[in-house]
Amino acid sequence: MTISEEVMPHAAPETTAAPTRTATLRHYAMTAPEHFTVEYAINPWMDTSTPVDTALALAQWHTLRQVYADLGHRVELVTPRRGLPDMVYAANGGFLTGDTAVVARFAFPQRAAEADAYAEWMDSHGYRTVHTEHLNEGQGDLLLVGRTLLAGYGFRTDRRAHDEVAALTGLAVTSLELVDPRFYHLDTALAVLDDSTIAYYPPAFSDDARRRLAELFSDAIEVGSADAYVLGLNVVSDGRHVVMPAAATGFADQLRRAGFDPIGVDLSELLKGGGSVKCCTLELHP
Repeated sequence: MTISEEVMPHAAPETTAAPTRTATLRHYAMTAPEHFTVEYAINPWMDTSTPVDTALALAQWHTLRQVYADLGHRVELVTPRRGLPDMVYAANGGFLTGDTAVVARFAFPQRAAEADAYAEWMDSHGYRTVHTEHLNEGQGDLLLVGRTLLAGYGFRTDRRAHDEVAALTGLAVTSLELVDPRFYHLDTALAVLDDSTIAYYPPAFSDDARRRLAELFSDAIEVGSADAYVLGLNVVSDGRHVVMPAAATGFADQLRRAGFDPIGVDLSELLKGGGSVKCCTLELHP
């Protein structure tokens, strides 16, 4: 006797609809790269032998600024200063929340004067400027997710500054150790997408930091090396629109599947200094 196996029709795979994402208007400060060049090397991205086209960098920066304007965001301009070629990376100037501005304390002397320039701008705009005793490089290593501050350390910001920032701002701080010198700031290895969602590149972090991120963000997007190596995680999000390096196409696909709208911008010239979209954008948190 032959027993025939009943062939059941294949069930259609279940699909989960991406969550609906909501944009909120944001407030940013930016500094034009009028004096941008690479005349020293303080991170693995910088090569003083590679020519820099300042005019192209400025044009790419203007495109980024226009994207923010088209999305309805408010952008204020900080006057660039001659002799400070990295001042275009405005995110490093400090961390601002409410009326408090924690001014950066830079690790390298080549950038030290940027702290004074940004502090003057913050003072002139009514912020209460405060300083840390230990090194901190602003929003390069201090990223706000809801009311939790993710704080990087290992290359630029001193771990001890995290406790100072917590005391100065009243925010809960989670410290995350960076271990790959190509990802020397937290904003090169982790992207804040909304008040509860992040994306990150796991190899940039210590084992302990990866465990913390997994505990805090079970639905985090993990980004691959191809996108991380073009600084694809150096993004600015308003909760729906994610302004990001155009070369990070794989990450853009991940964002679309998660319900976000990626907007690619070419900042290839500014990448020569080790920065991209987020580096150029200081968010003024309410």
